[in-house]
Parts: sequence; C-alpha cells; structure tokens
Amino acid sequence: MLGVGVVAAAAYAVWRAWPRGQVEGAHWEPQPFPYPPELRADESPVVVAASVPTRWVESPDGTCPTSHPVKAKLASGIFHEPGGANYARTQADRCYVTSEAAEADGLRPAKR
Repeated sequence: MLGVGVVAAAAYAVWRAWPRGQVEGAHWEPQPFPYPPELRADESPVVVAASVPTRWVESPDGTCPTSHPVKAKLASGIFHEPGGANYARTQADRCYVTSEAAEADGLRPAKR
C-alpha cells in the first residue's frame, strides 16, 4: 500500500512539473476589484434611515448595549432574554433587539 502511495505521489509531481501549453512571454495578471463599487445603470443606491436600529449587532466583549438587550450564543443556537436564569453569566456572540428577531435568525429561547 505504501508503494502505491509513493508511485502516485511521484506521478503527481511529474504531472505538475510538465509544461502545458504555455506561451512564451504570456502571463496572467489579476485584475483589481473595482473600488469603490460602481453602480450599474439599473441599480439605485439603497438608503437606510439612521433611526431604524439593526436587528442584531456583534458583541466583541460579551456584553450587550441597552438598545439590543437579547444575548445570543451562536455555537449553541440559544438566546437569553433579560431577567432569565443565565442571562447575567452569558457571554454573547450577538445582541438582538427583540426575541422575535433572534427567532427569525433560527435561534431558540433558553429553557426557564
């Protein structure tokens, strides 16, 4: 079995080293991504009102702002509401505005 692996590895190395249809002096250069993004003729810019809060925000330190009180753990798929049994000790991955927003993302409420 080991011999078959050695032969296969050698064959692969030869195959990778073999020149294939390369043209002298031709090379490929990656094209830069258009920055800033350009609008197409059929698109119009989307404007989001500043007063509308986002459904969730990231929580880099595990705490949630008062505007997004629902704590969610993505690994377990569970969210904790204020006043719940484990709310104080939960280190959040995301913070949601409401429990309905967390459920809409596929999370389930913590057991009471």
